[in-house]
Amino acid sequence: MWGNKMISKRAFLTGLAASAVAGPALAQTQTVPASLAANAKPIDAAERLARIDKLQGLMQAQGIAALLVEFGSTLDYFTGIQWWTSERVTAAVLPAKGAAIIVTPAFEEPSVRETLQIEADVRPWNEHENPEALIVQALKDRGFTSGRIAIEPDVRFFIVDALKAQSPAYELVSGQGLVNACRQIKSPAELALIQVANDITIAALRQVHSAVKAGMTSHDISTLMNQATVALGGAPEFSMVLLNEASAYPHGSKQAQTVREGSVILMDCGCSVHGYESDISRSWVYGEPSAKQRKVWETVKRGQEIALAAARSGVPVGSIDDAVRTYYEKEGWGPGYRLPGLSHRTGHGIGMDGHESPYLVHSDLTPLAAGMCFSDEPGLYIPGEFGIRLEDCWHMTEAGPKLFTPLARSIDDPI
Repeated sequence: MWGNKMISKRAFLTGLAASAVAGPALAQTQTVPASLAANAKPIDAAERLARIDKLQGLMQAQGIAALLVEFGSTLDYFTGIQWWTSERVTAAVLPAKGAAIIVTPAFEEPSVRETLQIEADVRPWNEHENPEALIVQALKDRGFTSGRIAIEPDVRFFIVDALKAQSPAYELVSGQGLVNACRQIKSPAELALIQVANDITIAALRQVHSAVKAGMTSHDISTLMNQATVALGGAPEFSMVLLNEASAYPHGSKQAQTVREGSVILMDCGCSVHGYESDISRSWVYGEPSAKQRKVWETVKRGQEIALAAARSGVPVGSIDDAVRTYYEKEGWGPGYRLPGLSHRTGHGIGMDGHESPYLVHSDLTPLAAGMCFSDEPGLYIPGEFGIRLEDCWHMTEAGPKLFTPLARSIDDPI
């Protein structure tokens, strides 16, 4: 469920490490398994080159000269470069023919080369120089003196604006379709990494579930989750813990909450393994659930099952969202996206980003195809009371949807 944030992973993980030191530890009696990521194989250079080859075929077919990619997961996807946002431009120019071109500050070149996994023409720029001029010159050197340049969605406006100023001969167009066509379908190597990330998160949740005690805060529980994730070999991406009334708001509340008898505990957690992510949510009650809590939990579990049943090759992915809402409305929730009910989409794509295209939402008409990966999280929320969200990730196969983790059994056995 958790969305992407404009923050470097380095800074985020530093914050997690600090919180882990300050918070409680898992009980000494618990046995933490060895790293589940020990045998996970990162994406190799050959697969990245195959991705670029596919991209170039698409560009040639569409009459596009090049794709411009800045920092972020798409840069990593094609080149292996792991970089963060800065006022200084580091970008890849992926031409329709020939090797990739990397433009980066001269003093950053050694750092960029540390993660660069493909052969590329690296063109450093000094502080007094114009990186956009370097990009234009690189295109001209490849014979692209005019034409359509696709811009990856995360490229910032000031770069696009500077490119326009450098040369009006190029038509700048959206690169979203090109990126989606490559990234939406996961390879076996990608699926294997997503599986490991999910294995780690569900194992960590299992440990934390048995360690929760009355009086704990959201921060206490989140810290336990981060510790367990690291011990299992994952890099924590997020561990959101919503208690009591805060569980009725999908991304929580500023109001401090602690665990007490009858508390709804909603945990939404994910980690990264070699750049690929998990996203799992579990909800349960500390103590004996009320009849209403049980009913809502069971309704959400049924919503998850209906989403999977609606997943058929070729259907618009938004129809999965429609199927869940039809059931919820018959149960008295909604209608549509209204509260109390399911106020967010039924799920989202997942891979190198926690949230990526396509999305299980009414308006997304993308045909469902083998290799696509999604979350399945049709939560129900009652403002002023509580919310229940169950979330598992799955990928589409030729035979139908396949879960990375089993659905929760019951509110009494929620992991």
